Amino acid sequence: MATASGKYAKAISDRSGMEFPYNEMKKEWNGNLVHKSEFEARHPQDEQATTHAADAEALSNARPDRSEPIEILVGRRTIFDQNNTMQPQQSNDTNMSMIINNVTVSIS
Repeated sequence: MATASGKYAKAISDRSGMEFPYNEMKKEWNGNLVHKSEFEARHPQDEQATTHAADAEALSNARPDRSEPIEILVGRRTIFDQNNTMQPQQSNDTNMSMIINNVTVSIS
């Protein structure tokens, strides 16, 4: 099939919307027809393979560590929760401790 040479033809750039001679137009990788002054080649990173193998993080034949009884001091209650004033509590200090191994909580 024969096509015309486009010697006198004009084309509209998809990027700028300006009119240019048809012979000076180029087609970009994304299908846009642009003038040769507006042409942008495809970035080299776009042409790399898109498959990426994740780094191995799991260990084969892993053994968990021994569980030792651990005692953690949680803290004291000295917040303003028993009275509606801005003064801290005077006598209701609560000491809390926790043993992780047996999940025992003691409050004194």
